[in-house]
Amino acid sequence: MTTSHPHQADQAGHASRTDRSGETIQPNQPNQSFQADQSGQADQTGQADRSGHPDPADWLELNRAVWDERVPIHTSSQFYGLPGFLAGAESLRPFELAEVGDVSGRSLLHLQCHFGQDTLGWARHGATVTGLDFSAAAVRAAGELAGAAGISDARFVAANVYDAAQVLAGETFDIVYTGLGALCWLPDIAGWARTAASLVAPGGFLYLAEFHPFADVLGDDARTVVTDYFHRDGTVWDEPGTYTDSDVETRNTVTVEWQHGLGEVLSAIAAAGLRIEFVHEHDFTLFERFPVLEPDTDGITRLYRLPQGQPRVPLVYSVRAARPS
Repeated sequence: MTTSHPHQADQAGHASRTDRSGETIQPNQPNQSFQADQSGQADQTGQADRSGHPDPADWLELNRAVWDERVPIHTSSQFYGLPGFLAGAESLRPFELAEVGDVSGRSLLHLQCHFGQDTLGWARHGATVTGLDFSAAAVRAAGELAGAAGISDARFVAANVYDAAQVLAGETFDIVYTGLGALCWLPDIAGWARTAASLVAPGGFLYLAEFHPFADVLGDDARTVVTDYFHRDGTVWDEPGTYTDSDVETRNTVTVEWQHGLGEVLSAIAAAGLRIEFVHEHDFTLFERFPVLEPDTDGITRLYRLPQGQPRVPLVYSVRAARPS
């Protein structure tokens, strides 16, 4: 999965959390002992507003400090299982492999790639890959992981996703891939869509797999609506730990996130000049987002679904949008 959430969830998933009043809120090789470089981590130095709370305008600095610190925690976690990955385990989900199709001999750009595990998963399927992430610590770890995996032609770039077209000097790709916890970190979806579209080569496509925004509004029973689907302002969260280990000690704990509706995302992609080929909504997710979810499997991928007999709701969606030749 991609850049992912630091909340108790999947590499990129949301999780329910409880505020100070107790109200539940839905926010939004073969080196078997790979360990990422822990140097170069930033501390959160964003400005506070007059009330003493962090300023959402400092989202980039605040969020990057969180992700920098969590890189070595994630790379050493059982959640990501890097020893298994280095031994050849598949990192990509079956529905993604089916929807993206054959990538052999194609160029693929992974936006918001975190430490590159999924990027390298596509390389194993034959793509020539580039990963881009705003965390320099993550990019260093991705390079180390590529070396440990024996993938010599993978390229990783440290940059804000909004600067990707400029940093990559106008280069375009057959496939631009992203999602699974990526969009919640971005304030401007229209700007993201324009950037992503500009990186798609003629005849290529953007592929986005993302956690469904409808799930953001549901309570722990996955039935009750508890938050506003149309809330679009940035939300500041202050949470220790990370989704791979809720008990680990962390010094950077403040993040700013946004909730983007399905219509907002699809309209932005279409307005950026791409032709939407499909939108698929899935009745499973990749982590135990709600206590009522039950584990399931798809091949080697662990899934979570609502209990048999409970009305289903979409938990993940995927989009493929092409640039005409």
